[in-house]
Amino acid sequence: MSIQQDLQQTVTENPVVLFMKGSAQFPQCGFSSRAVQILKACGVENFLTVDVLRDPDIRQGIKDFSNWPTIPQLYVKGEFVGGSDIMYEMFQNGELQDLLKDL
Repeated sequence: MSIQQDLQQTVTENPVVLFMKGSAQFPQCGFSSRAVQILKACGVENFLTVDVLRDPDIRQGIKDFSNWPTIPQLYVKGEFVGGSDIMYEMFQNGELQDLLKDL
């Protein structure tokens, strides 16, 4: 299976996926930490995190997959949402809570 197929399967099979640096328990950058805090503030307890620092193929592959240059990246119901700045903006105006409420 190619990295792109693996990424597609990951985001399809899991309702909320955060590709980040580190883990939810130990984020390795401020943006990743902020993304985890935003998800928790939205009441999302169960979400998959993928540590891009553990595999350079995943780190580059997710950037190619989404056509988005930075990490973290949030996927909800198989759709790319954005990075931590977009997540924060959506959180501030209530869009992210609406997107996540039925999970």
